[in-house]
Amino acid sequence: MKGLNIIVLAKQVPDTRNVGKDAMKANGTVNRAALPAIFNPEDLLALEQALRLKDRHEGSQVTVVTMGPVRAANILRDALFRGADKGVLITDKKFAGSDTLATSYVLSRALQKLAPFDIILCGRQAIDGDTAQVGPQVAEKLKIPQITYVEEILAVSKQKITARRRMGNGMETLQGKLPLLLTVHGAAPACRTRNARRLMKYKHACTPSEMSHQREDYIRMHEHRHYLDLTEWNVNDLQAEEAYLGLYGSPTKVNAVTNIVFTARESKVLAPTDEAINALMAELVEHHTVG
Repeated sequence: MKGLNIIVLAKQVPDTRNVGKDAMKANGTVNRAALPAIFNPEDLLALEQALRLKDRHEGSQVTVVTMGPVRAANILRDALFRGADKGVLITDKKFAGSDTLATSYVLSRALQKLAPFDIILCGRQAIDGDTAQVGPQVAEKLKIPQITYVEEILAVSKQKITARRRMGNGMETLQGKLPLLLTVHGAAPACRTRNARRLMKYKHACTPSEMSHQREDYIRMHEHRHYLDLTEWNVNDLQAEEAYLGLYGSPTKVNAVTNIVFTARESKVLAPTDEAINALMAELVEHHTVG
């Protein structure tokens, strides 16, 4: 079969493992400047699934799309280092504060510009929201089928894909008709590491916004190396309706974010014997902790 046109939706997210008192702005949105930015973990797993398809199907192309501020181009470069072919940054101040509904609208507009495509991959959810809504919403807006919670893509033929997904009580193998969208579960294989040769090749890749702050010699270098050009789209490029963007187009409102730390009030040391374990189980049952 011909090579596949694969698109990966990725997000640069704040590292929510260390949420402090400055994590929220007054308007209820995340203060991303107060937290270090990382490649959303499950989106990295989605990238690995895309790269595995590229390895198996000669002539395939992997394009990574991210929506965010200009600094989000960092994860596009990261994706290039790992094996992706192209990167697209969707950025505009009018996108600020978008919830899942507004985000999926913007991404669907970008995907329409990138059509035709065969497969769209994204992480099941992002660690800064944990909603698992964007992927399914994008599929609905594009009117294409979807398979969620995917752990592994087993096969792709001319018209369909076979994937295994992880459910709460077991595994399930499904088939879907191309084109379609898949969300990748956290149990999927880890993404491959950055390739040293690709890192040297793409380390100067940048978007037009980043290029505007570079020296003349850097700009001249890019004129002869078009593979270093990262695509950048704004509201006008997507022909998006502003009523569906940003805070105005987002019905979801966040009141507060709290960092909860679990601490043990007391502890008990058990002897490594069956009698000690049986006694503990009896105590837990008596106090209705289990059973």
